[in-house]
Amino acid sequence: MGNGLRDGSRVVDPELIAAARSGDRSAFEQLVRLTYAGTYALAWRLTANEEDARDVVQDAYLRAWKGIDGFRGDAELTTWLYRITANCASSHISRRRRHRTEPLGEGHDHADPTLASDPALAVDVSAGLGRLGRAVEALPAKLRAAVVLHDVYDLPHQAIAEELGISVTAAKVRLHRGRRLLREMLEVVDDRGVRAG
Repeated sequence: MGNGLRDGSRVVDPELIAAARSGDRSAFEQLVRLTYAGTYALAWRLTANEEDARDVVQDAYLRAWKGIDGFRGDAELTTWLYRITANCASSHISRRRRHRTEPLGEGHDHADPTLASDPALAVDVSAGLGRLGRAVEALPAKLRAAVVLHDVYDLPHQAIAEELGISVTAAKVRLHRGRRLLREMLEVVDDRGVRAG
């Protein structure tokens, strides 16, 4: 949007982005500090695991540092970072699937670490975000990625397709299936844990 990047209440000076692009490590470290919360939140939502999210974020910023000179500003810096993060999460989940057998989300704290700092999410929590969050975590990884990237991070179908290495049609299909499965899961049990219908 215009001259700067807005992340929460902070606006990043475009000169800071330019300095990072020219190889200034301290400028890049400042960008990391300004964008870390949103990047980590996306990684956590895609992996549903705190340890995996940290690994994904580390990988994402490493890739971002290596590729920052190629960032042309056609999209917001956060959008560029989210795409890298989504790609890293997809690779990480694939690697984990080959090495582990436990389902995603097992044995971790279900509290979203961004809730305390995001008033909009806090409002959603009061309306049942906890149940929705567990339902999103329960989605198969491919469907969860499409739902989170589109419905939470507002990435267009084309960007989702590029980052997940699929066609735009496949991205739309995954989003549709993910939303349908979410609706089915949320309709089965009401807020008191009683089966609906």
